[in-house]
Amino acid sequence: MSLSNDQVGHIARLARIALSDAELDATRAKLNGIFELIEQMQAVDTKGVEPMSHPQELATRLRPDLVTEPDRRDAFQKVAPQTEAGLYLVPKVIE
Repeated sequence: MSLSNDQVGHIARLARIALSDAELDATRAKLNGIFELIEQMQAVDTKGVEPMSHPQELATRLRPDLVTEPDRRDAFQKVAPQTEAGLYLVPKVIE
């Protein structure tokens, strides 16, 4: 599939992009290159190939579930404007 300058101009107008004649030719060449690549990829026989979530077989590294920061809740509650029973009180916003 290849695009004409009229088609590229129409796409540019839809995208609200102003292209000069030189830019129109360059853009058409780039888009046609993209379409050629897509055609090449579609020509590859993929029967029997399972879909993959990642191109490489990678194992997910898991870190140990350990507490790495000290508990500073009391310090934060001391500087809060209002607290009650360990909760922060905020002004009512929605009636």
